[in-house]
Amino acid sequence: MKFIDEAKIYVKAGDGGNGIATFRREKYIPMGGPNGGDGGRGGSIYVIADQNINTLVDYRYTRKFLGQRGENGGSADCYGKGGDDIVLRMPVGTVITNLLTGEVIADLAHHDDKVLIARGGKGGLGNTHFKSSTNRAPRQCTKGDPGEEFELALELRVLADVGLLGLPNAGKSTLIRAISAARPKVADYPFTTLHPNLGVVRVDTEKSFVVADVPGLIEGAADGAGLGIRFLKHLQRTRLLLHLVDLAPLDPGADPVRDAKAIVGELAKHDPELAAKPRWLVLNKLDLIPEEEREKAIKDFLKAYKKATKYDGPVFPITAISGDGTRPLIFAIQEALEQMAPPEIVEDDDLPAEEA
Repeated sequence: MKFIDEAKIYVKAGDGGNGIATFRREKYIPMGGPNGGDGGRGGSIYVIADQNINTLVDYRYTRKFLGQRGENGGSADCYGKGGDDIVLRMPVGTVITNLLTGEVIADLAHHDDKVLIARGGKGGLGNTHFKSSTNRAPRQCTKGDPGEEFELALELRVLADVGLLGLPNAGKSTLIRAISAARPKVADYPFTTLHPNLGVVRVDTEKSFVVADVPGLIEGAADGAGLGIRFLKHLQRTRLLLHLVDLAPLDPGADPVRDAKAIVGELAKHDPELAAKPRWLVLNKLDLIPEEEREKAIKDFLKAYKKATKYDGPVFPITAISGDGTRPLIFAIQEALEQMAPPEIVEDDDLPAEEA
């Protein structure tokens, strides 16, 4: 299935049915009085988070969703039938935004989250509601209210604890294959990864965390170079970032320090809040460096990198293709995640009554 993480749709809830003005007419009941029924309510539109869906492809080609109109009221105090509701199922992690105002309408962060996004119109009133001691034969009735309508932007942000960050071919996909059961494509050319991949890392029988691998960044990504920064939104829900650096690039003109510094700069340019997340340095592809030169290569890189970026966080030298050094890394990640506060979740019970 094609991975689609953005879509735009138009939704319109059903209009309410009209009320009716009628009077009771029977042979042996003179002056029967008003008996016009109310119109039915229009169908509303809901969205629900479904963990079995992982793409917005259904909303890339079907973009218009119209709720059913309520039926008009009938005589003999018969109320019109309400319109059927529409339920749209979307992946967990979908953020729904009003295109006109920019307001976030819903953030589907958990499985089975259900949100009303367009309310159906109320049905109109029949003339029964207007009778009184002074108005015994009312002829007025009301029309149904129109349903709400919106143009919406859908944006999928994958849910993961740890995000992998780095240049194309830094070894992100190889690392996620080494530490999880995920099998993203791995090849010896840039931009092998074209969409995010998730992997569950099992530390022991009751401890695990989720890693997200996104397409690599290059210098100028914030200005649209390469695949740009459109996939960085998938790292916004993570609690920890792993910055992978290729210590043995094949390009003779490549400079690992300059490239690593450029990635940090692109991150800060795109989203300062994302750049402020905890970020660990992972030095990869040590197997391509002669064993007697590895320690010096690591020391020289760290000296130059820390001077350029003021980095003072953890450093993990690994060889992702063979798995060397990955066990200490995942144990350290698990320990750090346990110490971090879980994402704050606001329940309806915690909100003021008018907001809830």
